[in-house]
Amino acid sequence: MLQRIALLAISAPRRIVAIAALVMVACGVFGIPVAKSLSAGGFQDPTSESAQAKQLLVDKFGQGDMELVISVTDESAADGAQSPAARAVGTDIARQLQASPNVVQVTSAWTAPPPAVPALLSKDGETGLIVAGITGGESAAQKHAKELTEKLVHDRDGVIVRAGGEAMIYVQINGQSEKDLLMMEAIAIPLSFIVLVWVFGGLMAAGLPLAVGGFAILGSMAVLRAVTYVTDVSIFAMNLTVAMGLALAIDYTLLIISRYRDELADGADRDRALIRTMTTAGRTVLFSALTVALSMVAMVLFPMYFLKSFAYAGIAVVTFAAAAAIVVAPAAIVLLGDRLDALDTRRLFRRLLGRPEPVRKPIEQIFWYRSTKFVMRRSIPIGLAIVALLLALGVPFLGAKWGFPDDRVLPQSASARQVGDEMRNDFAVDAARNVAVVMPHTDGVTPADLDGYAAALSKVSDVTSVSAPGGTFVDGRLVGPPSAATDFKDGSAFLTVASSAPLFSDASEAQLDGLDAVSTPGGQPVQLTGVSQQNRDSSSAITSRLPLVLGVIAVITFVLLFLLTGSVVLPLKALILNVISLTAAFGALVWIFQDGHLGALGTTPTGTLVANLPVLLFCIAFGLSMDYEVFLVSRIREFWLKSAKTRADGTPISPRVRSDESVALGLAKTGRVVTAAALLMSISFAALIAAQVAFMKMFGLGLTLAILVDATLVRMALVPAFMHLLGRWNWWAPKPLAKLHERIGISESGDDPDPAAPVSTAEPATSR
Repeated sequence: MLQRIALLAISAPRRIVAIAALVMVACGVFGIPVAKSLSAGGFQDPTSESAQAKQLLVDKFGQGDMELVISVTDESAADGAQSPAARAVGTDIARQLQASPNVVQVTSAWTAPPPAVPALLSKDGETGLIVAGITGGESAAQKHAKELTEKLVHDRDGVIVRAGGEAMIYVQINGQSEKDLLMMEAIAIPLSFIVLVWVFGGLMAAGLPLAVGGFAILGSMAVLRAVTYVTDVSIFAMNLTVAMGLALAIDYTLLIISRYRDELADGADRDRALIRTMTTAGRTVLFSALTVALSMVAMVLFPMYFLKSFAYAGIAVVTFAAAAAIVVAPAAIVLLGDRLDALDTRRLFRRLLGRPEPVRKPIEQIFWYRSTKFVMRRSIPIGLAIVALLLALGVPFLGAKWGFPDDRVLPQSASARQVGDEMRNDFAVDAARNVAVVMPHTDGVTPADLDGYAAALSKVSDVTSVSAPGGTFVDGRLVGPPSAATDFKDGSAFLTVASSAPLFSDASEAQLDGLDAVSTPGGQPVQLTGVSQQNRDSSSAITSRLPLVLGVIAVITFVLLFLLTGSVVLPLKALILNVISLTAAFGALVWIFQDGHLGALGTTPTGTLVANLPVLLFCIAFGLSMDYEVFLVSRIREFWLKSAKTRADGTPISPRVRSDESVALGLAKTGRVVTAAALLMSISFAALIAAQVAFMKMFGLGLTLAILVDATLVRMALVPAFMHLLGRWNWWAPKPLAKLHERIGISESGDDPDPAAPVSTAEPATSR
């Protein structure tokens, strides 16, 4: 197949490039508006207890799908929020919200019953709240909230009006993510081009990976928009699409162009060099893309559409990047011809500085060959030192705590963040800590039974009050009428538990356990919902499926690397080293963003990490690590298969010497490619650090560290150290599996399309 693609590129390059351009334009026209169809949610397990309880509150008790909170502040008047101006503004906004068909249950500091008013006024009396439920499901509710706030939320008559709450958090995350995406492109694309010019030399060659990246990005956007017609897709998948599309396109195109230049340098003509490139590097690209895509498929096993969205985006972008690299890139190489190396800036600088043209060095004098030999001579101390360093850097991850994303993921300039800070600091009651106790079926349960149940709930640690249909209970005593939402109708009921336990703390977890332990009336089942329960359910959904996901990734990795290498040892080595390479990134996330070191890089440390983030980082970084593993091991195996078993005088060469030489030659040929690819990929992901949404900043830093550590310490030091220690066992497999590999295995060496043509003139791996 790859030989036919190369021959097609040679015979019809203009037609291929023209078709690719038309496909790219069509994908752009359809895919670019995708951001309007994406959502900022998807962190919750839709099958969980908290999700079911919330849905019952929406369906049976008429609560909104999302909560919109509007704060009204009058700092100039002595009576603050109760001033005539603030009252007029607050009641007008509440009236217009009540008139909207997309709003239910509007409560405000000026229209609520007297017992509920204190919870809606700040401690200094300057700010009053309007709380409204927005209907329409998660996606539509965000759109409704945006329309309402654009119409209603603006300062007037000296009164400050701000919008917050869950609905506005998601609206502003969406808006900020779109801005972050533009900033990321503005940073990553120019920097990548500059580095590409340095790596490739020619401006024309440097532009080719960017063109392939554009094809992958626009194609993936079109796929994501198509998926939105079927299911919800997270806005954050867009960031991955741009970063990963650019990174993989550069990786794959760099590998192909580098191999093509190697074949030309070895004396092949252009057509012959392209065919050899496609049957070797092209095969590696396909295999690498398959490995990365299958690693990301595992995220579909999680129930949250936040993680599923990254699987959709990852699979799409890998597919388009690989397709463009093996179909469009060869055609472009043929079309450019000698112009591929045109506008060589390195040659220009050498002339300006009066330096001679570089002379091609023997492979034994290349830095990567010599450094690999150095590592293998000291494999034990170097290997132990690097492993110890990476494990030490990963120690902070042992103290990781999981939390649910709230308004603090936004910058302080966002109104939702400002309202959230006000509610945490200036109000006696933080509604975000409330827990709703939902009883789906109340057969045989009387109002008196519910009051007794509420009294028992009010005795749980850190519960400040419980509102039941019969009144509000504190420490088991009835103290007044209901002060929060509660209802008992149509065979169901719900109560509201006000809590003083900090969110995501041990006290909050203990409180949930205590609430679950209280006997219910008639033994009827209950469901809890609220931020603390949502966090517990989301963390549980991840941890319960994590063994399956890790198992799937491990099996996929093992099988694919066995097909590539014919060994059962190298896949195990790859699994171990890939996990070790991620420890530094995971430790950095906790040390910086959870514990707040380095100023948390401008974010607000909450003492927790979003539980979805480490899983997302693991699946993507693991797949990208396999990308480099395939690049490296495939070339090492090519030299291993070509290595001479005897010297010129007929004396045998030991398998260890042959293996070491193959490793050194493989790294000499791929070291520069892997390093350059890692640098370029890290630029794409490092651009995410500039994002203003906190967990995308975490994601960008984590991936950048993972890529750099993997491509330097692991691939260039740990891999040769381990392979030296393993020696001939690197290539071992039981006889039945060895026979199976002979039949179905994959090799970068490929079959020569022209038996009469000479084989590549790369030097055989010998002990010389």
